[in-house]
Amino acid sequence: MRPLRGCRRRGAIVGTVTLCLAAGWALQTPGGVSLIVPQPNINATVAQNILLSVEYSCRGTATVEWKHVSSWGTARIVEWKSGDYINISAAYKDRVTTFENGSIQLLNVGMRDAGYYFITVTEEYGTNTYGTIILNVYGMNLMGVLNLPPCLNTNLLTSSSVISRISALFAEIIYEDLHFVAVLFAFLAAVSAILICFMWLCNKSLYLFQKKTHKLTASTTEEIELETIEC
Repeated sequence: MRPLRGCRRRGAIVGTVTLCLAAGWALQTPGGVSLIVPQPNINATVAQNILLSVEYSCRGTATVEWKHVSSWGTARIVEWKSGDYINISAAYKDRVTTFENGSIQLLNVGMRDAGYYFITVTEEYGTNTYGTIILNVYGMNLMGVLNLPPCLNTNLLTSSSVISRISALFAEIIYEDLHFVAVLFAFLAAVSAILICFMWLCNKSLYLFQKKTHKLTASTTEEIELETIEC
């Protein structure tokens, strides 16, 4: 009986050690990455600064990437690795601020900034997760952009901050109008080119038809003249 008890004790010890090793291995194994988007829909006005807020967590080092998708196309905003590097696109060089929790701040938004913002958080072990924020940008009237009550003294309108906001608004409006005009002009030019080609084809077909008809008429006339001569 003693050897049997000794075997049982050794088996219990080995089992305990195995469980401890398995638990330690499970704790050291990467458990993926999680992402929280507290505000998935944001409304903003022209020339406003907005915060695209997120919160991610992972056991390893993560790489964060933000992209913007709208009717204008897809653009990569910024990509960075925690404690390593930050790569901001040239179009957003002076407009984006990054934060350690994965959030970014976008300065002086315009109508072109409206759309979908996609964040991708990739862990060093290959696990990744995604999040989406929808940004709606609205225009405002002059007093709304200035954030001033209508009864305020108009001398305050000369301040540099107010002037810069007005300039940003007018530049955005002018840019949107010019883009609409350019698209409309391109559309009209394409329609005009199609109509010109169609008219050319119709004219060519009519010319060939008249030429063929003229040949048939001339041939018929010659045959009638020959018959008359023979008679």
